[in-house]
Amino acid sequence: MKLYYIPGSCSLAVHIALNEIGADFKIEKVDTKQGVTETGADYAAINPDGYVPALSVGTGDVFTEAPAILQYLADTAPASNLAPAAGTVDRVRLQQQLNFTASELHKSFSPFFAEKLPEGDAKEAALTKLFKKFAHLERLLSDGREFVMGKDFTVADAYNFVVASWAVPTGIGLDRWPNVAAFVERVSKRPAVMKAMQAEGLIA
Repeated sequence: MKLYYIPGSCSLAVHIALNEIGADFKIEKVDTKQGVTETGADYAAINPDGYVPALSVGTGDVFTEAPAILQYLADTAPASNLAPAAGTVDRVRLQQQLNFTASELHKSFSPFFAEKLPEGDAKEAALTKLFKKFAHLERLLSDGREFVMGKDFTVADAYNFVVASWAVPTGIGLDRWPNVAAFVERVSKRPAVMKAMQAEGLIA
């Protein structure tokens, strides 16, 4: 398998999951602005939509969209417990959280990664929206659970960890959400997470 990635982006969640299941894979960095990979390949030929992640698997298929890839990887290694069994209530709750992270929390960060950052009222509106999404995650973790689904680390945690961590480079910080901050700290110490972050040059 080969993961096409941008350091620290949502593709990091897939990188973490690959490490968690002990997959045999390679990684290749993508410059989405130029539309090429680090080896000079035309990224549009790999993912015509031009964004990451993209995961090329042994069948010749290329999968995109982090929530879909994360569930695929979990299902290829059921012993990893990265996702509850299909058809169960817990699986629906996992899908619910993955979709929330993708469509709500992740997308609410978009203004803060735009070429022209929001200012004035636009910035306040964007912050208000983002804070509401963080409030959801803070409430979820407020019962003392270690991970999003409870005691077991799942692919939802990999995704939530990556997106919540964006509060640091954007200057927003996590001080307002102590449960989220503690969650991010816990997950950051997992060997699979540290290995992925080191490979992407995010930590030494």
